[in-house]
Amino acid sequence: MGFRLLIVALAALAAAPVAAQPAPAEAPLLLPQMQLHDPFIVADKASKTYYLFTRNEAAMTGDRRLGTMVYTSKDLKYWSRPRVAFALPEDSWAKGGAWAPEVHAWKGKWYLFTTFHDEAARLPPEGNRKPYRRGTILAVADKVDGPYRVVRGGEPIAPRELMTLDGTLHVDAAGKPWLVYAHEWLQTTIGTIEAIPLDDNLAAAGPPRLLFRANEASWAKGQRQADGDDVWVTDGPEFYRTSAGTLMMLWSSYGERGYVQSVARSKSGALEGPWEQLDPLVRRDSGHGMLFRAFDGRLMMVLHRPFTFALGKLYEMKDAGDRVEVVREATELDLEAYPTHPCIQPHTPTERKVDC
Repeated sequence: MGFRLLIVALAALAAAPVAAQPAPAEAPLLLPQMQLHDPFIVADKASKTYYLFTRNEAAMTGDRRLGTMVYTSKDLKYWSRPRVAFALPEDSWAKGGAWAPEVHAWKGKWYLFTTFHDEAARLPPEGNRKPYRRGTILAVADKVDGPYRVVRGGEPIAPRELMTLDGTLHVDAAGKPWLVYAHEWLQTTIGTIEAIPLDDNLAAAGPPRLLFRANEASWAKGQRQADGDDVWVTDGPEFYRTSAGTLMMLWSSYGERGYVQSVARSKSGALEGPWEQLDPLVRRDSGHGMLFRAFDGRLMMVLHRPFTFALGKLYEMKDAGDRVEVVREATELDLEAYPTHPCIQPHTPTERKVDC
């Protein structure tokens, strides 16, 4: 009888949940506790550290300056408190934004691409719409986590008469750099993804080139405006070349039920395309994602979900040669910080309920 009780006790102990490992003191935050929008992760092999860049939020850093903050992690689960990596100089032309920061290595330096605007600096009207100055600027640092300082006085890389956002660096097969960005629907009605050749100093070296329009994607849905116009959004271009040499571009727009993380494929394998639109990677009011390699070799994607009150979401991905595919949601890392079904009520009273 005693032996049987021992077996039952051991079985119960084995089935009991293991106590959660406490967060390290230097990295106390989990993704559900981190304000972020348009996340960008640099996996720095030299330091075995993940750097997550996003717009500076005073509630997180205590710093009210307009700029970029960075979180760090050793394992993608536990993150440091953020600090400001870049602050826009007070005498800048820009008055708002700090959107979509990206950090790329180039010629021995680290370069920050991030988008700012000034709503008072009007551009020529487009029908009833009133575009204003917006563009991606460049900043440089010696270290991945900064501090970053503006390049060329903080002037946008693309022509100032264009209302653009979400610029990213693409280096082609010949080693030539390009700025690829979204041309804003406020100015174009149908948002586009465009590219500008750059010189070795990452300055514009030629006119913009159209890559594709948002409404070329069959899943994309025009957004009705107060004046009756339907407009199409383009956001967040980001590149990945597969093991087979296929050039992929992640980008986002709106579908039937909210924000969408989509992907396009270059038929030529080069930036000029032509680009074909594949089925979206993630719907569920998710988007502005990017791909990176974890230190264990896994291909990962980070994006934000939902669009409003956004938090970070991680996915394990597969390089399928001619495309990239979602393997699974990495809920052990992000703890599934939002409803798993779009009709489930939000976790906090301040979050909106997703339309069903």
